[in-house]
Amino acid sequence: MKYTLLLLMMFVYPISDGKVIYKFSAQSNTKAWRIVNDGVMGGISSSALTLTPDGHGKFAGHVSLANYGGFASVQLNTRVELPSKKSVIVLRVKGDGKNYEFRLKGQLGQAESYVHAFGTSGAWEEIKLEIGDFYPQFRGRKLNSPNFNFSNMEQMSFLIANKREEDFELLIDWIRLE
Repeated sequence: MKYTLLLLMMFVYPISDGKVIYKFSAQSNTKAWRIVNDGVMGGISSSALTLTPDGHGKFAGHVSLANYGGFASVQLNTRVELPSKKSVIVLRVKGDGKNYEFRLKGQLGQAESYVHAFGTSGAWEEIKLEIGDFYPQFRGRKLNSPNFNFSNMEQMSFLIANKREEDFELLIDWIRLE
């Protein structure tokens, strides 16, 4: 009986191997997350972040290429101290087979974002992204600057920009730092 309980606990609480940065639940305040789509430059893409009945974050919408648009994103301002050793961001997500980006900012006021692309399979998966591999980008262009090397992060975001008109849906369970 105690082994069954132990196995059940391991299945129910799989995020204990690091610092949870954000965990969606039925009580999550999705208003803390801000939608930023290509409307900031004249585009007409649309997206929203809602909660599923299971308490997962659902970032979904439509990316349009009209009016020189082509992206949708959702971002959260949050200060997270990073350890001095190499760190990994782990995302537990269920995508739709499309490619996305996870983005960081070391400081809220900086213009550039630090980007790491990832693909999704259509199933729940844990995606590991080395923080040192996040490269700087500004308005879709890679910059000739060092990769992410800050001692903390002040913003994280998800973005879709596959240079095609498409509907998308990304379910997010949690984001963890290892």
